[in-house]
Amino acid sequence: MDGAKSLLQDLDDAIARGTDESRARALWHATDLLITGRYSDDEISTFGEVIGKLADEIEVAARAQLSELMAACDHAPLSVIHQLAFDDEIEVAGPVLRDSTRLDEQTLVENARTKGQSHLLAISQRKSIGEAVTDMLVKRGNDEVVTSVVKNEGARFSGSGLLHMVRRAEGDSILAEQLGLRKDVPRHVFQQLIAKASEDVRRRLESERPEMVTQISSSVTDVTGDLQSKFGPSSRSYFVAKRVVTTQHRQGNLNQDSISNYARQHRFDEVQIGLSLLSALPVDVIERALMDRNREMLLVLCKALGFSWDTTMSLLFLGAKDHLITARELKDNERDFGRLKIETSRSILKFYQSRKNSAADPAAGRQPEMQMH
Repeated sequence: MDGAKSLLQDLDDAIARGTDESRARALWHATDLLITGRYSDDEISTFGEVIGKLADEIEVAARAQLSELMAACDHAPLSVIHQLAFDDEIEVAGPVLRDSTRLDEQTLVENARTKGQSHLLAISQRKSIGEAVTDMLVKRGNDEVVTSVVKNEGARFSGSGLLHMVRRAEGDSILAEQLGLRKDVPRHVFQQLIAKASEDVRRRLESERPEMVTQISSSVTDVTGDLQSKFGPSSRSYFVAKRVVTTQHRQGNLNQDSISNYARQHRFDEVQIGLSLLSALPVDVIERALMDRNREMLLVLCKALGFSWDTTMSLLFLGAKDHLITARELKDNERDFGRLKIETSRSILKFYQSRKNSAADPAAGRQPEMQMH
């Protein structure tokens, strides 16, 4: 390590009296020593001081060359990596932003928050990108950056990041298709994409992701035998409820308050018939939404109808086993409900409505007359 200490001691003289050529020789000598040797953290830090000070004195082309070397070095000094990553010249910053494993998530977030689009694009091409970094990229990035992120299989998206991507994909068929092709996109996001996508994009996504379309169709139409036996068309109470609620709807008195009251009284038939009338969806679809363990469809339906959280909560309790929900589950549902946008939820509702004719069970004799209000 004496060589590195000597370099550090002679650094001021080299910068003050040396030529560009002599500074460059000192830089590459220190870099070669670092890359080829095995050193302690303190020794690597000393190399960082030497290389960092010399890097301040060299031209862009030489700094870019240094960046290439440091990006491939798994024990590169953190101070040098940080210095290169925040260089205004993308030729210098790019290699370490794309490839260095020495950049932590906090540094990448700060870089994406403060630097220009070329820096963001380089970050978007990393082999692995955490949620916090991705959130910043999709928030600040231009179309090229966002498209690069969504095509990167190593990028992980948070829930809010995905919702932001859905909004950005509106009117951008390329981005919508790329997002829909990601294997980690959850079903409810895929629903939003195809609900808002152009016909061409929708057809391509349905062709590329048939398993997603099957899941969506089954969530709309698959009513279990238990549900059929519990709330089957032979139930006399069901037809009584149907007559009462249909009359209420015809007179213009069916609204959020009546649905909420029915739910609090555990009057399941009245709730499902009322929601069917208000949403223009078949009763079996409403039944599934109320009873399914995955509550996303019910949350989307309530948001699309403009229901409050209190009303939505009463419907969640109605469909829950033994009408019980844990505090954690309720908090998660409230968070998800708050994140939903009315416009997006209504787009999803229209998508369900567009499929109801082909999805409805022809044997179901309990579907009331429905019209959209």
